[in-house]
Amino acid sequence: MPKTLEPIKTKREAELREAFLKEVIGMPHGEKIKNCIQCGTCTGTCPVSRWMDITPRQVVALFRAGMIEEILHSRTIWICASCYACRVRCPSGIKVTETLYALKRLAIDKKIFPKRFPVHVLSEAFVSNLYKYGRNFELGLGIRYLLATNPMRLMSSAGFGLSMMKRGRLATRPTKIKKVHEVRAIIARAKELEGI
Repeated sequence: MPKTLEPIKTKREAELREAFLKEVIGMPHGEKIKNCIQCGTCTGTCPVSRWMDITPRQVVALFRAGMIEEILHSRTIWICASCYACRVRCPSGIKVTETLYALKRLAIDKKIFPKRFPVHVLSEAFVSNLYKYGRNFELGLGIRYLLATNPMRLMSSAGFGLSMMKRGRLATRPTKIKKVHEVRAIIARAKELEGI
C-alpha cells in the first residue's frame, strides 16, 4: 500500500482532510497513520467491530482515499469502546483509538453526524449538565436526550422513571456541587488545550 494520500476531489473533503490531519499530526506519533499496511489486526481485535458500519481498517483506507465525509457520517466513531485493543496490537504502531476520537471531534466541530444515531445529543446533554451543576442530573439528561431523539419513547419510559423516583433512585431536581466554578474552569481549560 502506498504511503501517500490520494488526491482530493472536492473542496469540502479537502477542508475535512486538512482539519483531520491537523488533529492527528498533533498527537505524538500521529503521522504513523500513513504507515498502515491494511492487515486488519485492528478490526480483528476490536470487540465492537461487528456493530460498526465501517471497520477500523476501512477507516484508514477511506481516509487515504479522501473520503473523510463518509467516515464522519458512519456510526463507527461513535461506537468505539475505547478499549485500546486495536492500538496495542497494531504492528505499525498506529494510534487507532485516538484517531477515532480525532474523527469524533471533527464530526462534532463540523456538525456532521450519522442519521438516526444520536450519541452526540447524549454527549452534549451530559457536558451541559456538568457545566451547569458540576455533576450529572440523570432525569434531565434522559429527558433532553429523549426529546431530541425519540419523544414517543419518553412517554413509554415515564413509568420506569416514576418507579425509580418512588424508590429514591432518581433525583427530581438538580443540585449543584459547592465549587461548580472549578469544574467549569476544568472544562474551559480542556477546550483551550484542544484548541476549541
